Amino acid sequence: MLQPRPDIDRLTYCSHGGINYEELESLGISPHTVLDFSVCCNPFGPPPGVKEALVEVPLDRYPDSEAGELKQLLAKKLNITPNNLLIGSGSTELIRLITIAYLDRGDTVLIPQPTYGEYEIACCLSGAQVLKQPWLGDPDFRLDTAEIIRLIENHRPKGVFLCSPNNPTGQYMTKQQFENIMSAAKDCLIILDEAYIAFTEDAWSSIDLIKQGNLVILRSMTKDYALAGLRLGYAIADEPIISILKRIRPPWNVNIMAQKAGIIVLNAEGYLEECHAKIRELKRFLVKELANLGLSPLASQTNFFLVRVGSATKFRRTLLNKGILVRDCTSFGLPQHIRLAPRTLPDCKTLVTAIREIGVLSHAC
Repeated sequence: MLQPRPDIDRLTYCSHGGINYEELESLGISPHTVLDFSVCCNPFGPPPGVKEALVEVPLDRYPDSEAGELKQLLAKKLNITPNNLLIGSGSTELIRLITIAYLDRGDTVLIPQPTYGEYEIACCLSGAQVLKQPWLGDPDFRLDTAEIIRLIENHRPKGVFLCSPNNPTGQYMTKQQFENIMSAAKDCLIILDEAYIAFTEDAWSSIDLIKQGNLVILRSMTKDYALAGLRLGYAIADEPIISILKRIRPPWNVNIMAQKAGIIVLNAEGYLEECHAKIRELKRFLVKELANLGLSPLASQTNFFLVRVGSATKFRRTLLNKGILVRDCTSFGLPQHIRLAPRTLPDCKTLVTAIREIGVLSHAC
């Protein structure tokens, strides 16, 4: 019998937020009726004009492998050159390209925990060994910068993955914290995942730091502009790194509809700012209402946040039976927490009512 590589055989499933269509079918729930609070995308959808423009996309043509028009527009907005950009089919594709290009069997990679599970999957696919460092625990899950620096100095990892704001905790590194880590990791490749930076208050710019030559910044247009069904993200790095990643990038990796949508959303002046103001208000509403129900949402610097509920698996299943989906954080090593991101105000009110009805305190104990 044919066997895969041992690295593949050791892989474990990586859970994600979002609708599990097979699960809903087994429960007899229509996916179209579910209110999904488990994903952390813009709840107001793409800017006006995106859906209409996609009707005109020529589906009989291959997409531009360079995503040239989109890349030029994005480079101008970020005030960098197109040679510092690589467009991807979501940031997860870019994570795998990075590990394929730079990690080899036996390399060590430092990944603070809890965080996005695809970092570890990508490292394992390359045969690398993952060194896990826990964030400081509940109540705020702050990153222990001093411990990260100690581990870098002691283990000299080939790579370091940092998610800021971190998924699922919502904690955001200061510029000084990150620069301290970079100073200790001059021989490491640092991957800074800023998928949620657009939702972060008082964010600082990391782009100038790519000049040091060992930093890749990842960002997600999927999250910013609610393009989850199209998949769109990008990497920012010094030109030699981008050149290497382009060598192993699959041809036509970003489909023609995603490229078109990306061009339209970048031209939608003021849309993100308008959405973010509303999202901040909705987050404040949810945090206040959940606290009134006896829950204690954890502080975060972005649009999503953790809530301690007791058994997260039971809490999720109870709400799902009411047509509401939340993120069970058991897969992050947080079996007593769920993650929530705001939806529209009517949807948020529906969530609060449902939690009140199921008797939240019986779950949180």
